[in-house]
Amino acid sequence: MFHPYASGKRMMGILFLSLLACGCAGGAVMESAGHPDPAAMIRLASRETDRIVATVRMDLSTAQGHYPLRAALILQRPSYLRLEMLPVIGTPDFFLSATPREMRIWIPSQGEFYVGQPSAENVARFLPWTLCLEDLVMILSGSFPRLDGAGLSYGHSTEKGGLRVDMKTAAGPSQTIWMEDSGRLTRLARYDSDGKEVYCVRFEDYTPGLALAGKIFIQWAENAMSVCVEYSDVKIETTADLSVFTLQAPEGAKIIRLD
Repeated sequence: MFHPYASGKRMMGILFLSLLACGCAGGAVMESAGHPDPAAMIRLASRETDRIVATVRMDLSTAQGHYPLRAALILQRPSYLRLEMLPVIGTPDFFLSATPREMRIWIPSQGEFYVGQPSAENVARFLPWTLCLEDLVMILSGSFPRLDGAGLSYGHSTEKGGLRVDMKTAAGPSQTIWMEDSGRLTRLARYDSDGKEVYCVRFEDYTPGLALAGKIFIQWAENAMSVCVEYSDVKIETTADLSVFTLQAPEGAKIIRLD
């Protein structure tokens, strides 16, 4: 459910009507005669990367209908995000920035500036999916979320065309990833503590020679919702300045605390 301050109908209207009507880059892929080392892949997932700047087209499907969206996206692992929805006509009316400590949302047409923790619950109040910030950034950057908790273990097996890696914690969620022999991800499935699938992800349309998923498809198990994210105009930047991930409240904006 969306945040009570930003009701479902109003927020969906702001997002969908102000948008359009109608992953990500990484380093070079090292080809290998053998399979990639699963432990190395897990370590890689937790590393910070260069900043990704891109335009994205998001095709969102829900039980209520199909919504094509367009946005400007900036992200950086492990959990930095900036999202600006791009309308067909006029100026953007939805801005989101997030760091590991805080998420901020500015809706110019409402004069409202929201501030809160980057939890899955707060993200879901403004975006039509329930993912915590770090999981969202890792997936959109073409990787897989980290599993937290004691007793992390993994096993791997060879499957046609690549490698399967199963990651589990002693008590908690688990996930399975599928990789090509080159080490590029092709699929991810996340499960809850009872072993029930929460969502699955497909990574497609890689740019030759790069660890780049040009298309990322996320399907949630418990509802009819899915989103397909396609990248264009991708740029990779190297900078230590993280100020772009902290929106500043405009003068006169109504500040609303989410927590």
